[in-house]
Amino acid sequence: MEKATILIVDDDPDITEAMKIVLENQDYNVKTANGIEQAMESLKAGCPDLMILDVMMNTQQDGFILSRQLKQDDKYKNIPILMLTAVQEKTGLDFSPAAGDETWLPVEEFMSKPVKPDVLVQKVEALLNKA
Repeated sequence: MEKATILIVDDDPDITEAMKIVLENQDYNVKTANGIEQAMESLKAGCPDLMILDVMMNTQQDGFILSRQLKQDDKYKNIPILMLTAVQEKTGLDFSPAAGDETWLPVEEFMSKPVKPDVLVQKVEALLNKA
């Protein structure tokens, strides 16, 4: 059975590469994008089974913008999104699902950066099993 395809969207090449290695070692097909534009190009080429999305890229709200765009589009709205952020650590803002608003922040799960490899794999597997 072929493993799922995961799209990682993050402007930090070190984080992107580290996550890619971890997930490819679990036999996932991994695509990467360094911002909204590359993410949209990748999505047009084919929908991933899961997206890992950074909050702050080109602007401080790129991740929020992209997640809202995707959840409002019938073609992409069912892609589970795992949002990674260092914002909570830096600002103290709570991004837990209970604290969020589905319209403002329509993602399935949050994780703080940096992410431990085993925790990343567990979250990815849990979200894919839900989907």
